[in-house]
Amino acid sequence: MSRIDHQDIRIGTLAPMASGAAYLRQVVPHGFESFELTLWQYIGDVDLEATAKECLDVLGDQAIISSVGIYGNPLQDEKTAADWAVLIRSAKHFRCDVVCGFAGALEDRPVDESIPKFKEVFGELAKIADGEGVRIAFENCDMGGSWERPRWNIAHAPRAWEMMFDSVPGQTLGLEWEPCHQMVSFIDPIPQLRKWVDRVYHIHGKDATINWDIVKTEGIRSGIPSVWHRTPGFGDSNWTDIITILRKGDFRGAIDIEGWHDPVYRDELEMTGQVRGLEYLKACRGGAYVPNPR
Repeated sequence: MSRIDHQDIRIGTLAPMASGAAYLRQVVPHGFESFELTLWQYIGDVDLEATAKECLDVLGDQAIISSVGIYGNPLQDEKTAADWAVLIRSAKHFRCDVVCGFAGALEDRPVDESIPKFKEVFGELAKIADGEGVRIAFENCDMGGSWERPRWNIAHAPRAWEMMFDSVPGQTLGLEWEPCHQMVSFIDPIPQLRKWVDRVYHIHGKDATINWDIVKTEGIRSGIPSVWHRTPGFGDSNWTDIITILRKGDFRGAIDIEGWHDPVYRDELEMTGQVRGLEYLKACRGGAYVPNPR
């Protein structure tokens, strides 16, 4: 993917797979360049091949499908694990090579005790992905869990990433990274991204705002919220720095905005916020492409 016309890093948004072409038809005119199509837990009655064709027909040459995602617990739910395999084999219909989702968790025990099951499930899924020319990217969301009692997803801390990637060698497994989930854990996302950029296969465009006044005066166990998920452009992160690190790390892919979380730009202002986030990220990328003089 060339850097001409910013083909190396596209800016897009998430879209529900079940709504398919109908949703894309409404939002692609806003200027989104890519879409991650998402499923919650299962494929269900979605006809993947037909949905892919309908979506690609709507997008034409305006945008691409950057990735497809399934968000469930494949370490405890065999149906979710089976649907991961189906989605990996179906990625080619969407003309994408990244499948995203949660790594799963054994929720009644610490993260490290999930690793043998992770190796069993994703060792096999990695083999399927290798055969399909697909990469797997894990979202770094904690889903309200902890190290001692994870929920849905063990891939929420760098220590877990190291265990996961050691258990399934190779480059097939990587990250669907975003600064927000790291900031919720009070991790500085910038040095983390510099360290892990080679394993980042997809970006969720979601930021966070940390209210340090609350952290400093009330702590993090008072029941008073101290961190809010934000649409890019409204949070604390400098996305120019993030995109600089991605480009220096030779990242090729998409930043797809994960909306429906911002405490201000929501409800009637949801798409207003997302389009502002789109414009902000395009500016952070460098603005409109300008060719060099010959």
